[in-house]
Amino acid sequence: MQSMGLGTARRHALAAQGFADPAPRGDVTRRHVQRALGRTKLLQLDSVNVAVRAHYMPVFSRLGAYSAELLDAAAWQHSSRRPRLLVEYWAHEASLIPVEDWPLLRWRMQQRDLGWRTRSAELFDRCPQLVDDVLAAVKELGPIGAGPLERELGGGQRKGRGTWWNRSDTKRVCEYLFAAGELTTGTRRGFERLYDLPERVLPAHLLDNEPTEDEAVRTLVRRSAEAHGVATEPDLRDYYRLSPAQSRQAVAELVDEGVLEPVAVEGWQHTAYRHTTSRAPRKITGRALLCPFDPLIWERSRTERLFDFRYRIEIYVPESKRQYGYYVFPFLLDGELVARVDLKADRSAGVLRVPGAFLEPGRVAGRVAAELAASLREMADWLGLDDVVAGSRGDLAPQLGAELRAL
Repeated sequence: MQSMGLGTARRHALAAQGFADPAPRGDVTRRHVQRALGRTKLLQLDSVNVAVRAHYMPVFSRLGAYSAELLDAAAWQHSSRRPRLLVEYWAHEASLIPVEDWPLLRWRMQQRDLGWRTRSAELFDRCPQLVDDVLAAVKELGPIGAGPLERELGGGQRKGRGTWWNRSDTKRVCEYLFAAGELTTGTRRGFERLYDLPERVLPAHLLDNEPTEDEAVRTLVRRSAEAHGVATEPDLRDYYRLSPAQSRQAVAELVDEGVLEPVAVEGWQHTAYRHTTSRAPRKITGRALLCPFDPLIWERSRTERLFDFRYRIEIYVPESKRQYGYYVFPFLLDGELVARVDLKADRSAGVLRVPGAFLEPGRVAGRVAAELAASLREMADWLGLDDVVAGSRGDLAPQLGAELRAL
């Protein structure tokens, strides 16, 4: 088994995620976005909007300022000239995945023993007609949200149907059918999901494609390995939330096929695996703010192993007990995580607020503060905010404030 230094493993990981790719010259185009998505493989969706929606930020972190309409069109618009590139499904969590990957998750759609689905059994026993009613209504009216669906199905308004379904029941059925692959997201209005039938959203050849579970899982693990560069088996499994048994079998088969190479990474307790196409550049340069749901830092133990950076989301921690803040972005500079900032987009005031800024141990505050200030100014411009205002929390806050005022 080959040995690998920690710095080399870090460069593999960053290159695999697109942080070694050259920056776009001129305006960012659909092709640039597609290239970034080819690196990350998927984007996590999350309802928190305190700074920016989670799925928009990883593209900005890799490409710089771009029109969010490019991603919206890739995910939720379709035409014969520009077919959609992405579709929603449960991958890491709720995620945008390439449309070509839809068949790879068919086995998950067919599972019936997941806890939340089991809890839906009571609903179906109580109102068995609701599933058929929802599918019929979506077929007739979609894309449509759960609220309008509930109103459409209520009070006998739909062609003689006299049973009233409340919104909670309707929403649960919609989510069940979404997970089962019988509904998908046709588009979104704001962040509201509008349901539609997969055959009206996806190409027909994808709906007819049904790989076996073993084939699909092996492909997903290969995708995960490409996105990681170098990773342990638990790291690889986490990317698509696979089971240990699924992942271990797929990793063993990919090693036998010569797709993955076992390596011993300096300081790591467990065997790692390098995708054989992964390359480590001699150095990584540049800067990027990373949202809490960036694929580079999803797996917190991996983030700690790679960067010596302990990171947790503190949204659900009582304010008095938070160490860093509500919605904290790590700051990547020249291949290292060197600081973190708590961010809030105050849209009514036109300001990107930085309530807290914290330097990592052993880092030099001067350059970090200057580069961080420039990154925050770029992010504010991208979000259409006029100013960046630093608060007082954190050891980096005074110098960051001075650099922002200098800008």
